[in-house]
Amino acid sequence: MSRREDSAPEELTLERWLSDQGVLTQTRTALTGDISRRTYARFETAAGGTLVLASYPPSQRAVCRRFEATSRLLAGLGIRVPRIVAPRCDQGWMLLEDLGPETLYDQPTADWGQLAAYFEFAIEASQRIATLPVDQVAALSPPLDSALLTKELHQTYEVFLRPEGLLGEGDERSFIERALGELCIRLGEATPIPCHRDLMVRNLVPVASPRDGLTSLAVLDHQDLRLGPPGYDLASLLNDSLFPPQETESRLLKLAFGKEPPYLDYHRAAVQRTLKAVGSYAAFARRGFNRHIPLIAPTLARALLHLRQLPEQERLFSLVSRRWAAAAA
Repeated sequence: MSRREDSAPEELTLERWLSDQGVLTQTRTALTGDISRRTYARFETAAGGTLVLASYPPSQRAVCRRFEATSRLLAGLGIRVPRIVAPRCDQGWMLLEDLGPETLYDQPTADWGQLAAYFEFAIEASQRIATLPVDQVAALSPPLDSALLTKELHQTYEVFLRPEGLLGEGDERSFIERALGELCIRLGEATPIPCHRDLMVRNLVPVASPRDGLTSLAVLDHQDLRLGPPGYDLASLLNDSLFPPQETESRLLKLAFGKEPPYLDYHRAAVQRTLKAVGSYAAFARRGFNRHIPLIAPTLARALLHLRQLPEQERLFSLVSRRWAAAAA
């Protein structure tokens, strides 16, 4: 008997469990997702459909349980999420509705007249998420506060900015890190609201509404739902992987905020989010996953674009806009 079988209660194995759910285990197709310790696979079912199996290693079992909890919370708001067909978080398995192979990032259209409609759906979802009871969200995960926001930027310093010579040395480096730390403090001073935490195009899937047939969006990877800065989800949505042109961004911001600029909370969150994403992409590349490398330059350029909008960061922008120009081109 294998170690895995021996550890399974009543000798329950994954294959037997899947078979009990009507899954044809010989049809497994591994799915490529973002960098995660979770793995995903698509299976056919005896009924002729397909399901997705999410597998969580022992260190991720709590994430499985959080996904169950956040699925209930978001579905209760009327937000489309993958239906959980059969959970078995004690074993690290979860069967999910298969929403298809294409996220919003994978859509073939480059027409922002069409893409903007999807972003409007996502903005509405973020606004619904913000209405969740604060105490319920606070119990799920630690808040995205100043300390965590700053910690995320430290990875960017170490895996990208410093190795590429973009931090400078001595007083210059100290100033850049201190100024970005102050930006994170400002973000953390605002009253936090419930946020998805990773609301971006690779976590959004166009789906047809069963009620009227119109295309809507389903929201993936919501297990990191937590309290965070106002504007953070919007900053993630508009500055990760797909970058709307300025005219479209301005219209979406007015839709989201219901007022004219300045949108300083949004710009501060966008600076932190884009720099954090640059560090994530560089860290993935160090681990041998290179597909995000082409996103580094445009994402760094987005950081500069938003930094320029912050009156309190005029000196920082003046310094890094020159130092980072080549890397952001």
